Order: sequence, then C-alpha cells, then structure tokens
Amino acid sequence: MEKKLTKSEQGKKNKRMGADFERRTRADLESKDWIVDRWTNNIQDGVCSFAKTNRFNMRTTGFPDFIAMKPIGANPELYFIKFIECKTNGKLDKIEKEKARWYLDNNYCSKFLIAYKEMIDGKVVVKYKEFL
Repeated sequence: MEKKLTKSEQGKKNKRMGADFERRTRADLESKDWIVDRWTNNIQDGVCSFAKTNRFNMRTTGFPDFIAMKPIGANPELYFIKFIECKTNGKLDKIEKEKARWYLDNNYCSKFLIAYKEMIDGKVVVKYKEFL
C-alpha cells in the first residue's frame, strides 16, 4: 500500500513532474529544429509586459512557457512563431484561454500550442494540440 502524500509533498512532486515535462517539451521542439526560449512576459490589464517574479519562481513565470521560432525561407528577418504552454493534462483554465486568445488576436504568434503528455509503450511522449 502506498503512503499518502501530504499536501506539501504532493506539491513538490507536481512541480518536479511539471519541470521534467517542460524539459522534454523543449528537447522535442529543439529536435525538430525550432529555436526555443522561455517566455517571460504575461498579459495584465490587456497589455503584454514582463511577468512579476518572486523569490520562489524567479525564472518560471510568464505565460505561456515557451516561444519557438523557425526562419521562413532564406530571409533572416522572417520567422514563424509559436507559443507553447505545457499542460500534462492538455487543458487550459479559463484565464489561460483568455490570455492565449489575446496573443493570437494581437498577432504575437502564428500558432498557440498546448503540449501534453501521452504514455505510449510505457514511455512519455510529447504531443501538441493547437488552441483555436
């Protein structure tokens, strides 16, 4: 019988699993020749600005998790841009949906993807679905 985790232990486990999934997602995108970086902005009061941080999450703030870029043709000034939010269950909450819609409506990205995990033959596989 498994030991029941305390709320604190469960929170730490969830954070580790989320960070691991973000690393897998980034590695997957980079293996597909995307240039990937962490997105450190957020939407507040209808404006995209630097996300507020605190001492506990200095580098993990911002929505979405990643910006991925790939050059369009030979022109070094044109890029296809995707925003990627990692969600192990593949679902955005209401506020996240509003922010994703704002980014798309204001032409910050070409596509907004939700990365989620799927178990295939006992291995975690990163899958993507487009937020429309």
